[in-house]
Amino acid sequence: MMHSGRVAVVGGSVAGCAAALAAHRGGADEITVYERAAGRLADRGVGLAVHNSRYAELESAGYLDADMQWVQLVRRHWYVRDDAAADPRGHTVAVTPFPFRTYNWGPLWGELRRRVPETVTFRTATAVTGVRACPGGAVVETDDGTERFDVVVGADGYRSVVREAAFPGVRAEYAGYLAWRGAYPEERLPEPELWGVEDCVYAVFDGGHVILYRIPDGRGGRRVNWVLYTAPPRGLDADLGFGHPRSLPPGGLTDALRAHLSYVADVLLPPYWGAVVRATAPAELFLQPMYDYTAPRSTEGRVLLAGDAATVARPHTGAGAVKALQDATVLESAIITAVTWPDALESYDADRTVAGRTMVELGRRLGRAFVQETPDWRSLGQAGLEAWWQRADGTGAFGGRELRPR
Repeated sequence: MMHSGRVAVVGGSVAGCAAALAAHRGGADEITVYERAAGRLADRGVGLAVHNSRYAELESAGYLDADMQWVQLVRRHWYVRDDAAADPRGHTVAVTPFPFRTYNWGPLWGELRRRVPETVTFRTATAVTGVRACPGGAVVETDDGTERFDVVVGADGYRSVVREAAFPGVRAEYAGYLAWRGAYPEERLPEPELWGVEDCVYAVFDGGHVILYRIPDGRGGRRVNWVLYTAPPRGLDADLGFGHPRSLPPGGLTDALRAHLSYVADVLLPPYWGAVVRATAPAELFLQPMYDYTAPRSTEGRVLLAGDAATVARPHTGAGAVKALQDATVLESAIITAVTWPDALESYDADRTVAGRTMVELGRRLGRAFVQETPDWRSLGQAGLEAWWQRADGTGAFGGRELRPR
């Protein structure tokens, strides 16, 4: 068992905090986290979901617990617009189980951050400009100088500086469609009696769908959270720079993008779900182009990749945060059971590279099923939708792969 070593974690969000916690629990005696943002990250992000089974695994490993606020979902209602239907929610295609907990990114990050011990050094407002190999370790470069570590963990997201250093030229590829996202206080929800708190909603249409569910607000209340996926009309995403990984922040949508969202809400969605989307203020909207990629490996020399720095799978998988937290559990176990740092990195790579590829492939498959090659939703019915979902999910990895026993 190793009980020594200096570890740098580049990135201080969910993946970075979890990686720092993993390194501490694994026995590293000096840990430094570099975060380019100057302030706290608690106001960033909207909703995320964790399958009940993955929650149980992560709770057992000590990375999630009951003190982290959540909303329990039980079932998933599938609706499609039907102008002849009396119900403003549309025609019910099917109702299927949906055993997920939902979280608000900001409060979840805050709870993880509080669990990182004070012995870990956080360097905020410090951008890492490069990482390079050196004998027996790796060097982190910032504007303040350089520092050597035994291992550098890249947890710096989909535009990772660490990944670029380890695997130059590996780029995320734009999938050709977008996710409009929004979240707002539940008090603003129109006709709340039409939508149960335990229900996740998939309102589907030709060429896309919107997912809606409640999340905690971090203060004892709840927020409405939704994500709408569809391809924009030809040319609408031109000249927005989506050939390189980026998103449009709250309030940053163009008039054309807002207009297309309004069209989808008013014409393609059932009236009630369109109204739920419409209740989002412009400053609460942001845009997430769909990308996917996975690095060739999860480690290179003394560099290790975690979270979105290693793998970006489309959010259809329901497993982005789960993957980052699982990375941390595997890292902790790898450090504890290894004799040397190279042994630890080899063990981590053997597990997480395969897991990352599985989730990227699932995201692409679900993207085709939900957006690019949608079925005739109205003709499916309960049995038809269940059969369609079984084909789309394939290996059953929706919500995240089960952690391998260690």
